Amino acid sequence: MKTSLKITLITLCTFGFYFILDELYFKVLRKWFIELTNHFGLSHTITYLISGIPIFLGTYLINRKTSIIESLGLRGSFIKGLLFSFICTLPIFIGFSLVFEMNHELSMHTLLVTVVSAGLFEELYFRGFLFGQLFKYTRLGFIPSVFLGALFFGLIHLYQSTDLTELILIFLITFLGGILFAWAYAEWHFNIWIPVFLHLLMNFAWELFSVSDTAIGDKYSNIFRFISIGLIIALTILYKRSRGMTLAISKKTLWIKPKANN
Repeated sequence: MKTSLKITLITLCTFGFYFILDELYFKVLRKWFIELTNHFGLSHTITYLISGIPIFLGTYLINRKTSIIESLGLRGSFIKGLLFSFICTLPIFIGFSLVFEMNHELSMHTLLVTVVSAGLFEELYFRGFLFGQLFKYTRLGFIPSVFLGALFFGLIHLYQSTDLTELILIFLITFLGGILFAWAYAEWHFNIWIPVFLHLLMNFAWELFSVSDTAIGDKYSNIFRFISIGLIIALTILYKRSRGMTLAISKKTLWIKPKANN
């Protein structure tokens, strides 16, 4: 129990430190890199990587015997993550291509900021670290482990809202999305490339076609999005059952796990 408490405190403190520094200095540091490189998208990506130093430090402090790469799930199969995510998001790409116009204003800056950086770093920091360290290395179950990460994930997307209704809907969509990505991460043996590519491809489809300026979308975009969500859940369960594997998230692991996963 003492180990669980120590890991929980390190995780929450270092993530909190990252979050505060990110809020205070991200734009300042990014502006400096823009002046240096004259490239907004590249500067955003570099700044996002540097801002994660507290995350990497926290990962090291939690499990010094394991490399940071392994602890954050980066040793997982890159190909499996890409293939699974491509299959699951295929309905979105097909559906969007039938309903929406192509976005001819799509730029490299947009791809780096809203697709690559968002997909990689948000999953690495929120799922790989904030959720992953708690669920893997403490006795906390899925719900307490995922709650803060999903909450912050929802909060950082509220800038998209222009009124109270949009604010509530955007929060709910991104909050539940954070839970889904964490669930997939845990069920695929903490392979961070699963949620990274799911997030990345979903964002890419949103940008590739003229869908919406916010995460809300319309009835058509949500139909295809729900089909993809159904595929993520169904294919994950079928994959594990076909190999005789038990689900990582069950009644026994919802609140308190019987044993720590370390």
